[in-house]
Amino acid sequence: MVNSTQVSFFTLSAYFDTGLFKYLYFMIILSLYILIICSNLLLIVVICMNRSLHEPMYMFLCSLFVNELYGSSGLFPFLLTQILSDIHTVSASLCFLQIFCVYSYGGVELLNLAVMSYDRYLAICYPLQYNTRMSCNKVAILIALTWLLIFLLHFFTMPLIIPSQLCGDIIKKVYCDYHSIVKLACYDTTMNNIYGLIISAFFVFGPLIVIFYTYMRILKVCFSGSKQTRQKAVSTCTPHLASLINFSFGACFEILQSRFNMNSVPNMLRIFLSLYFLTCPPLFNPVMYGLKLSKIFVICKSLITNVGC
Repeated sequence: MVNSTQVSFFTLSAYFDTGLFKYLYFMIILSLYILIICSNLLLIVVICMNRSLHEPMYMFLCSLFVNELYGSSGLFPFLLTQILSDIHTVSASLCFLQIFCVYSYGGVELLNLAVMSYDRYLAICYPLQYNTRMSCNKVAILIALTWLLIFLLHFFTMPLIIPSQLCGDIIKKVYCDYHSIVKLACYDTTMNNIYGLIISAFFVFGPLIVIFYTYMRILKVCFSGSKQTRQKAVSTCTPHLASLINFSFGACFEILQSRFNMNSVPNMLRIFLSLYFLTCPPLFNPVMYGLKLSKIFVICKSLITNVGC
């Protein structure tokens, strides 16, 4: 048996020799990362600097955009380094840090989307009581709990899920994840898998139940309400649903790839889809919300116009 303390480096075997194309891939990934940073930072600054946007919906959006920066920063610098490197290894400590970043990003994203659906539910179903029910203090508490719960969860459960003894150091992916490490264990990992499934079920199905319930109530109000109510629901809920579907698609594939044999899927497609939930939501969300929400769109347009002049 090889103790985990003796495994100081892991080898990422999903990388392959691309020759001079590695510089092209590097520029593409770097461009995406810069675009993600600029688009998310722009909307964070716009929301924070404009008092007209200091409303619960925009505060939750700001939290979402901060999480996009956090998640992409846990992946992109690592990818850029690995693309240019001839030896695709990562230290054990950096690997575990990346696992923490990637999974906490996913947890915060889903929980944030659940809080946003609750906010839309109150705004559409209880418009007269909305300001009372969604006060500034409540907004601050919900945002703080979203981040704190996920960070504490992963901080205390990582030692339970990651095996204490490893008999290998090869990870068949382009970044580190829980299940790839569990597969390297020297002993039966049934208990580790059970811990992982229980924690995943709680923090996946919990937010999804909230989202499902709130949208059922919103749909009920829309069908029985006025045309103005339906327009309000469509304008604010459409980008939220698109964000949820986009993130869920990438997360579902990542879960399936971790648990099942995906060797029949071409290697390049596997790599692309495994990176989807860490790449597309951070790029897709700020662009979509910036274009779809009229208040943000008008302020961003005037800001860009002024800079251009």
